[in-house]
Amino acid sequence: MGKVLIIGAGGVGTVVVNKIAQNPNVFTEIMLASRTKSKCDKIAADIKNRFGVEVKTAQVDADDVSELVNLLDGFKPELLVNVALPYQDLTIMDACLEAGVNYLDTANYEPKDEAHFEYSWQWAYKERFEKAGLTAILGCGFDPGVTSIYTAYAAKHHFDEIQYLDIVDCNAGDHHKAFATNFNPEINIREVTQRGKYWENGEWVDTEPHQIHKALNYPEVGPKESYVIYHEELESLVKNYPTIKRARFWMTFGQEYLTHLRVIQNIGMARIDEVEYNGVKIVPIQFLKAVLPDPGELGENYTGQTSIGCRIKGLKDGVEKTYYVYNNCSHEAAYKETGAQGVSYTTGVPAMIGAMMFFKGLWRKPGVYNVEEFNPDPFMEQLNIQGLPWHELFNVDLEL
Repeated sequence: MGKVLIIGAGGVGTVVVNKIAQNPNVFTEIMLASRTKSKCDKIAADIKNRFGVEVKTAQVDADDVSELVNLLDGFKPELLVNVALPYQDLTIMDACLEAGVNYLDTANYEPKDEAHFEYSWQWAYKERFEKAGLTAILGCGFDPGVTSIYTAYAAKHHFDEIQYLDIVDCNAGDHHKAFATNFNPEINIREVTQRGKYWENGEWVDTEPHQIHKALNYPEVGPKESYVIYHEELESLVKNYPTIKRARFWMTFGQEYLTHLRVIQNIGMARIDEVEYNGVKIVPIQFLKAVLPDPGELGENYTGQTSIGCRIKGLKDGVEKTYYVYNNCSHEAAYKETGAQGVSYTTGVPAMIGAMMFFKGLWRKPGVYNVEEFNPDPFMEQLNIQGLPWHELFNVDLEL
């Protein structure tokens, strides 16, 4: 049914290719490309060995539009799945427009030299994709992605008016390392050390990093200290669901992790500007990335699970109602199936399902769209089939 190109051969890319290979009735030809072709070749060999599915590989610099266009023109995919770095989103979108290829990603664009998360850069492409007759699907990981689809599903089936939305993200796993990030350190550290922000009464409220926190109970996990941080899906959700009075994003962090982060910041290793060292210009956070454990290699010894969901309060038939929809994902089960840990799995599986929705013609219309703007039902159905089953709780104490 579909010819697909995946860009990015880290932990998420590994999961995307694994899940695409498990759905040959939808995906007929697969190519995996990255700056380092040997990573792609290793993943492709594993896929061939386990599933008997051929995955073509290629080397590409995702910062270079002309290289990307040459790759697209040569392979001619119908859809490009971008699981590269967020600051490469715009060059990849430019290449898709030039080559006439549809686009899907898992995280919004951010400038390479500034920790700033905003959809405006990608939303600005809407008219160009419309005129080209191409679809661009934004934020199709878990958060953003599944959390946005959970919200759309709740709005469609359970609420006349969503008023309060809290997205809660708990990683109760243990990778048995002194310090490691669960995805690209350069992106992860930038994300969790920025100032906090949430939506309330029609405006954004800024906070100091990790200023707002409390213990929340997570299913099968128990209480975990959770912190309000800014996350990109809040921006699109309050735009697409204007009845929302307050929207927040909560993430769990252990005290040891936060201590490491403070030290990294205090000694300047979180800097994203260039410094000179022995006559060479380096970016400290990029150097740090090189010495930290590779997130794609954490899976083998990772134990425990993630628990991510949406806690929603609103009105149905004039009556106040609460709703909690969530998924718990085992790191061990994720590694056994794909060779990647649970954080990569919960991002990669939804990216594959989004691609499936596109190839089935269910999520296909010219322009640039966040995932909550599509019909959530077929996606929710596939979550149960593809390894991320969801659970619902009604009229419970949301603790918020």
